[in-house]
Amino acid sequence: MSKLSTKEQSGCRKLLRLLPLDDLFALKDTVTNRLIAVESTQEAIEAIITYSQDAEELLKRKKVHRDVIFKYLANEGVAMPPNSEKQQLIRRTLEYWSFGEISRREKYTVVSNDVGDGLSDLPALGKQFCQWFFTLLNSQNPIQGQPAQDWGPQHFWPDVRLRLLLRTGDQRSDEFNGAEMVSQRLHAFAGQERLLFCPNLEGQGLKCISSAHGLVLVAIAGTIHRDNACLGIFEKVFGLIRSPVDDNRWKIKHVNIKVEAQGAITDRQLPVITYDSKDLLSLCD
Repeated sequence: MSKLSTKEQSGCRKLLRLLPLDDLFALKDTVTNRLIAVESTQEAIEAIITYSQDAEELLKRKKVHRDVIFKYLANEGVAMPPNSEKQQLIRRTLEYWSFGEISRREKYTVVSNDVGDGLSDLPALGKQFCQWFFTLLNSQNPIQGQPAQDWGPQHFWPDVRLRLLLRTGDQRSDEFNGAEMVSQRLHAFAGQERLLFCPNLEGQGLKCISSAHGLVLVAIAGTIHRDNACLGIFEKVFGLIRSPVDDNRWKIKHVNIKVEAQGAITDRQLPVITYDSKDLLSLCD
């Protein structure tokens, strides 16, 4: 019987699926002392979980590489500095599991459905929205090895507007309008360009305000990755409005994205929001 809690078992299953098959089966042999024969990836994962003494011991195994733990945390919407050492990543993962994880269904329900007015605790609303959004977007990345979740124009207002500012050597700005076009452009970041977004959900990485007309602005900063390389930093500002004709769900009305290539990102702290409240409101005029 596994000594890991239910939450730890769930998290370990997700993390172990990110291991290369050779490493996964080698880890199974180490953990079980080669006494357990398996015939599938799932059986190997279950054997590892069953015969591990505790979650920390499992995460410290040599075959559970630092980059795998970093990628797992990014998938879960937990931001860490790209130069974090393995022990720091292990500690943050154990903390995350100890507080429990919001399931993907719960993330969507809390943010999108009519549970309270959402305005009494804007930081909580913004954090849960970002967890839901980036988990959904990152799942569209084919190299993640996870089933793509339900992405599409249904999450946006029909007249949604996306403004994109890229600072990658030359500065370039683009604008996209309409739910279908905005949905496709955002999907392309993960689906075609294979980017992984790692938001900073703590401290100055997240800022939320509301206007007098029911518009909630959620600003989030983070890092952008492809495979094991950190490409730069981003700031995204979302404008959210409830839809009275769609069960009062929150839908995305505005998206503003600023991306900056950052060669020395590993020497910096986690990205933070640079906009003040006045700036945020002006972005959605």
